[in-house]
Amino acid sequence: MIITLNHRALQWLFTEAKDLNNQVKLGKLDWINPCLSAGVFFEEDIKMNELDQYKIAKEPFYQPQNDEIDMYTAAYMNRMPVMLKGPTGCGKSRFVEYMAYKLGKPLITVACNEDMSASDLVGRFLLDKEGTIWKDGPLAMAARYGGICYLDEVVEARQDTTVVIHPLTDYRRTLPLDKKGELIEAHPDFQLVISYNPGYQNLMKDLKQSTKQRFCGFNFQYPDEKTEAHIISKESGVDPKIALKLVQIAQRARNLVGHGLDEGISTRLCIYAGQLIANKVNEKSACKIAMVNPITDDLDIVDTLNAAIDTFFD
Repeated sequence: MIITLNHRALQWLFTEAKDLNNQVKLGKLDWINPCLSAGVFFEEDIKMNELDQYKIAKEPFYQPQNDEIDMYTAAYMNRMPVMLKGPTGCGKSRFVEYMAYKLGKPLITVACNEDMSASDLVGRFLLDKEGTIWKDGPLAMAARYGGICYLDEVVEARQDTTVVIHPLTDYRRTLPLDKKGELIEAHPDFQLVISYNPGYQNLMKDLKQSTKQRFCGFNFQYPDEKTEAHIISKESGVDPKIALKLVQIAQRARNLVGHGLDEGISTRLCIYAGQLIANKVNEKSACKIAMVNPITDDLDIVDTLNAAIDTFFD
C-alpha cells in the first residue's frame, strides 16, 4: 500500500524504487530500505528530511562570557522566543549556531532586509509544470517540522512584515497562512530567535513594544580583553600576543563611538586581521585593510587609528 499526500512524492517514490530494483538486479545492492520495500511513504517524512540540511554537523567554537548558555537552554526548554541584542560582530549569530548544535536542532537563518515581505517568511504559491504548488517559507518550514528559525537583524525588515511572527510568540504558537487557508500549529521543537543591533535603532527602524514584549532578551557586548584575545587567537591561528594587540587597537576605536564613529572595530574584524597576519601579511597592513578601512571614510579618524596601529606594531 502507498500512502501519499502529493503526486510529486508518489512520482519520486516510483523513480527511487525503479532505480533500487535495477541496482539489486545488477548485484550492486543487496539491501532495500524496509520502508521502501513496504511501499509506505508519507510526504511529511520527505519534508522532514529537508530540515537535515539545516543541522550543524560540526561544533562551532563559542567562548561563553557569562551564563548565557544555561539561560538559553532554559529558555528553549520552555520554548520561549529569544531576542539577542548587541553590536555588530560580537558573537550573536555564532551563539545561536552553537546552541542549535548543542540542542541538536536544525537552524534556519533568515537575513532580514527592507525588501523582505511576509510571503518571504511564510511562503507563497509557485507555478511549475504540474500546476500551482505551495512552497513554505523558512518560518513556516521551521514551525511545521520543528526547528529554530533565526531572524538576523530583524529591525531591517518592515514592521508590517514582522507582525506575522506575533501568533508564534505567545500562548497560541500558531502561524496563519492566509493565502493557503491553513493554520500551522507549531511543532513542539520549534523556537523563534531574533537579533538586532541597538546602535542602528531609530524611529523608522525599531521593533514595536508589542513585538519586543513577546521575547526574553539577551544583551551581548564585546568580551573582556583577555577573553576576546583568546577568541581571536583560536579563530585566526595568530599568536596570542598579537591577538592581544589587535584587541587593544579595537578598544581605541570603540572609544571613538559617538565621536566620529558610528560603531567600533568588531571582534569579527579583529579575526580577519589575525587571519591575514597568520598568513604572513605585514601586521600594519593587515590591521589597516581589515580593521580600519571597513569602518570609516573619515580621513581624520583613519589617521587616528593608523597612529594607534603604528604604536602597537612599531
